[in-house]
Amino acid sequence: MTHEFSQSDAAEKLLRWFSTNGRDMPWRVKGRAHGNPYAVWISEIMLQQTTVKTVVDYFNRWMKRFPTIDSLAKADLQEVLLYWQGLGYYTRAKKIYECAHVLMKEYGGKIPNNRELLLKLPGIGPYSASSICAFAFNQPETVVDGNVIRVIARLYGLTHAVTKEEIYRLSQPMTPKEHGADYASAIMDLGATVCTPNKPNCLHCPWREICKAHALNIAESIPLIHKPAKKIKRGYVYLIQNDSGAFYIEKRAGKGLLSGLFEFPWQADESHYPLFEHPHWHQTPQTVSHTFTHFQLTLQIVRLQVSENESIPLSNGIFVLPEHFSDYPFSTLMKKVMKRLVEKEPRLL
Repeated sequence: MTHEFSQSDAAEKLLRWFSTNGRDMPWRVKGRAHGNPYAVWISEIMLQQTTVKTVVDYFNRWMKRFPTIDSLAKADLQEVLLYWQGLGYYTRAKKIYECAHVLMKEYGGKIPNNRELLLKLPGIGPYSASSICAFAFNQPETVVDGNVIRVIARLYGLTHAVTKEEIYRLSQPMTPKEHGADYASAIMDLGATVCTPNKPNCLHCPWREICKAHALNIAESIPLIHKPAKKIKRGYVYLIQNDSGAFYIEKRAGKGLLSGLFEFPWQADESHYPLFEHPHWHQTPQTVSHTFTHFQLTLQIVRLQVSENESIPLSNGIFVLPEHFSDYPFSTLMKKVMKRLVEKEPRLL
């Protein structure tokens, strides 16, 4: 059975609500496109897998250091990773850096206002392309994120497991031909501030009268999304310290998720402990845990004290004093290791 209502009226109500209740953010303005497509692009990539509250400070620091695509392309990748440090999913930062070079070489340092051209750029997928077109160029793009999925599923009272494709199909006819930036912002803000996952504030919703889930009093049980259970992995992280107090760190090679970042040696399995033979290994009771996209990882901290002249069978790293750790980009996982280190020995950092 279809859920009948005027889609144009619904869009108008939402836009009026947004004009008064929409959130203020440094990467968007009300009533028009942002005016700086570069800022929109950076914010959209940062917001993937990250909350608005977390992103704001990172975004402001980034734009102060890299105010233009040209300044970003001329920077060193290690510095770029330093400014991304703590946001996680570091492939995003590498793709931004790669994309900046492509934009300088092929587009004169400007971001194209065409969805198909955007999709050809490194690190920009369908969602990011639609978002950039909407927020930076005011185009009538239907942008579907987690907030939009929740709002539309509740509006139509969908009690089955929903997909992005289904939500897009229902959302697209509601997207007005004008006010693309405001409408995309409005429906996201509705989900983030009113139609929240728990205890939605239906009394303040501009779509309350047409929302099927509200009418049936089932809003909190919608949407139904099946998430596979994450695998659990255990391993070790090795803190190797010399007599001067410096710790051994190494730059991760390859093209994986954490490549280009610095880290203490670690392994994500327990099959060959210890990492190498040494008489003074000390396995501590301390652990650090971190959730990756597909698995949950817990590492036990292992300590090793070595002399200044002692040879260890690791050749790609360097010994760095804790006060200089801030000069190197570390992953969130390694930041957690440092936190444990400080808790145990607060004088170190």
